[in-house]
Amino acid sequence: MHGVFTYGLLGALAIALLVAIVTDIQHRHIDNWLNAGIALAAPLFWLASGLSLTDIGWQVGIAAGSFLVFALMFAIGWMGGGDVKLLSALALWIEPYWFAQVIVVMALAGGVLTVVYMTWHFLTRRQERPEIPYGIAISGAGLWALASQYIPPLQNAGLLG
Repeated sequence: MHGVFTYGLLGALAIALLVAIVTDIQHRHIDNWLNAGIALAAPLFWLASGLSLTDIGWQVGIAAGSFLVFALMFAIGWMGGGDVKLLSALALWIEPYWFAQVIVVMALAGGVLTVVYMTWHFLTRRQERPEIPYGIAISGAGLWALASQYIPPLQNAGLLG
């Protein structure tokens, strides 16, 4: 089911998520080209993974639904636009069961991240409004899901020690 090309695509996704973490930390911005690349590579992953049309429909539906929900959060100032696009693009890759877990892990990691950033903001007596690089929580949750879902089969196949 999962060939070398599939795992190559997953590796590319992992690298893209790491790039999102770095750029969000450095600039509080996740580039559109990165989010577009993640979203546009998803159909290659679907084909390489042998997803059925029904499964593809679920992936697209969940991505669209997550975009609507998190766009509302963007509209009220709770998330950045790049965060919304990253999460929606990630939904195109991750099975619905795992994506639900990504949301939970993201929320928990985001809560910890917010406490850390708010504490730092308070201790350094900054006057400007704090910006939380939520792409860290989103990407971290995505990397967690990829590792949880795909590394055990590689270990079972004897490909990872």
